Amino acid sequence: MTTKEHFLNVLESRKSIRIYDENVKISKEEMTELLGAAIKAPSSVNLQPWRFVVIESDEAKSTLAPLASFNQNQVKTSSAVIAVFADMNNLDYLEEIYGKAVELGLMPEEVKENQVPAIRGLLSGISNQQNKETILIDGGLVSMQLMLTAKAFGYDTNPIGGFDKENIAEAFGLEKERYVPVMLISIGKANEAGYKSYRMPVEQVTEWK
Repeated sequence: MTTKEHFLNVLESRKSIRIYDENVKISKEEMTELLGAAIKAPSSVNLQPWRFVVIESDEAKSTLAPLASFNQNQVKTSSAVIAVFADMNNLDYLEEIYGKAVELGLMPEEVKENQVPAIRGLLSGISNQQNKETILIDGGLVSMQLMLTAKAFGYDTNPIGGFDKENIAEAFGLEKERYVPVMLISIGKANEAGYKSYRMPVEQVTEWK
């Protein structure tokens, strides 16, 4: 199977799963590897604003359950539910990220010295709403990559947007004003077939100019 065929197969086989095999638990080591692959996703000026809370213990799932009231099957049966957040203070990591890139030989020092002040100046001047919109896009990118990575690892997922976004950060010890909830992603081994869904044809959703 070619790389293209394999990737298309991953895309085709991914389905949203709501009931999982409760006997399957993803180890911390494998989850770390999975997340490590997912965070290769792109982000605006590489500030990587995504933050994750892996909700896997019975206690943590009990905390999550009332916040995801219409998604109890996913919370109860999944190996874990990954809460994806976006950090409003992403600019705080600019120097660290670009400095590490220089240290690893991924970026010349002079490029860093030019880009860091330019990026800081640009992003320091945007509104909170503009910042939020940008980091939510980045959070969406890493979430999709996480779901595809999970499928490549042999696991199933379900993206969940219906949850209490107002209170979830504080429920898990995060600063409410700083960490913006993106989505929940349940993950585990499917205990149902799932179902295929209709996609509108490319011709209907695309314009060529």
